[in-house]
Amino acid sequence: MPVAHHVMSHAAERPARLAVRGPLSELTYEELADKIEGAARHLLDRGAGPGTLVGIGLADPVELLVAVLAADLAGATPLVGDHTWDAARWAGVAGAEAPVLVNEPLPDVAGAPVRHDPRPGDRAWACFSSGSTGRPRAVVRSRESWTASYPHLNDLTGIGPDDVVLVPGPLLSSLYSFAALHALATGATAMVPGRWPGGSLDALLDEATAVHLVPHRLPDVLDRPGSLRTAVVGGAALDPDVRGLAARAGVRVVAYYGATELSFVAVDADGGGLRPFPGVQIEVRAMESPAEGSLGEVWVRSPWLAEGYLGGAAGPLRRDGAGWVSVGDVAEPYREGEPLRLRGRGGGAIQTGGATVVPEDVEEVLRKVPGVGDIVVVGSPHPSLGAVVTAIIEAGAPPSRALLEATARGRLDVAQRPRRWYALPSLPRTGTGKPARAQVEALLAAQLAGRPGDAELRRLV
Repeated sequence: MPVAHHVMSHAAERPARLAVRGPLSELTYEELADKIEGAARHLLDRGAGPGTLVGIGLADPVELLVAVLAADLAGATPLVGDHTWDAARWAGVAGAEAPVLVNEPLPDVAGAPVRHDPRPGDRAWACFSSGSTGRPRAVVRSRESWTASYPHLNDLTGIGPDDVVLVPGPLLSSLYSFAALHALATGATAMVPGRWPGGSLDALLDEATAVHLVPHRLPDVLDRPGSLRTAVVGGAALDPDVRGLAARAGVRVVAYYGATELSFVAVDADGGGLRPFPGVQIEVRAMESPAEGSLGEVWVRSPWLAEGYLGGAAGPLRRDGAGWVSVGDVAEPYREGEPLRLRGRGGGAIQTGGATVVPEDVEEVLRKVPGVGDIVVVGSPHPSLGAVVTAIIEAGAPPSRALLEATARGRLDVAQRPRRWYALPSLPRTGTGKPARAQVEALLAAQLAGRPGDAELRRLV
C-alpha cells in the first residue's frame, strides 16, 4: 500500500493526531492528508503520474514530505535531492529520465479525489546512495521492497501509532527519509528538524519516545534521554560501551546493518550481535584478494533489495545471477545462527556525519590536480562526525593545500571534501602495483596515535 494511503487512513481514524512537526510548521493527519491530495492534483496537472520521476529539492522538511507523499499518491516516483541543486545538476543526476522538478512548496489544487491503484512491482521509490555523496547514484526500488519491511521493523522496535519519532537528519539521506515515512505509515508523529537539532535537542527529547540516528550521535541523546524509550541505530558498528550507557539511561537500542541498495540486512535488537533481518539470507564469500586474509564479502538474498540505479548508472551493486547481491561490504566468516561480524564498508567507504563517502569518487577528482602522483582517501576519527574524509597524496613536492581545497570545492559535494591532508613521497603498494589502502590506513592511525613509523606522513597546512 502506498504510504500516502496509510496517511489517508490515519486521517480518517485520528484526524487530530499530530502527523509531522518541522522547524517552521506542523500538520495533523487531517491537514497532511488534505495537503497531499491537493499537491498530488498539482503534480498530475504538470504531467506527473505512473512511470514519472519527480525530483524534489525543498529546504523545509515538512513541505518536502508533502511533495514526496503527493508524488506517491499520484503514482509517480519521488526522488529527494538537495534544495541547492539547479536544473543542470538534476539533469546530470536523472539523465534521460527528465524529472518533474519541485523546488518550491506545492500548491493545494482543488478538485476530485486522487486515485491511483498500485500494482505489484511499481517503481515507487528512489533515493540517493551515500546520502548524495560520490557520483550521484539514485537507487530505484519497488514499493514492496521498502514498505513491506515496516511491520517487521515495528515488531523489532515496538514503534506504534502512539509514538513520537525523532528523525534528526536531512531527508536527503535514505536512512532518515525511510525513518520519517515509516513513522507516518505507522500513524506516529514524525519530528523532522531537517538537520541535527543542536541546541533544541533537549526540548525534542522531552517529547520523543523513539529516534532514528547514526551511531556517533547516540551518546548525544543519551546524555539527557527525556521521554526516549527506543533508539534505532543504523550505518556503522555500535560501540558496546554505548549500548551499556543506553541501558543505564533506560533506552532500548535496536541497531541494524544495511545499505541503500539492500535496505535492511541484519539487526541487533538485544545486544547479542547482528542477525539476519526477517526474510534475509546472508553469505560471506571469500575475497579475490589474498591480502584480505580470512575476511569475506557480504552477499544477500532478500525481498528488500533495490532494482538498481536510475538510468542504469554504474555503482557497487553486483548480482551473481542466482538472486544474490553485494555492495562489497566486508565481514568475518559467517555461519547461519551466529552473529554477523562486519569489518568495514565496501571499498573502505567512509561514514561521516550521516553520509557515506565513496573514496574512489574523491580520488578520481583529486588525482587530476597537477603535482598529485596518486592518492588514497580514507576516514580518520572525529568526535562528532564519526569520521572525516582524509586524503594522503603521493608527491615529492605536493601541490598547495589551497589548490587542493579549491579543486575539492569546485568538484565535490560538501561531505566528500577532505578535512585533513597528508603527503608521502611514495605510497605503499600491493604486488599488483595498486596503492595498499590498508597499509596507508595503518600509517595514518599510527601517526594520529603519536607513534609514527618509518614512513611518516607530512601534514599539509
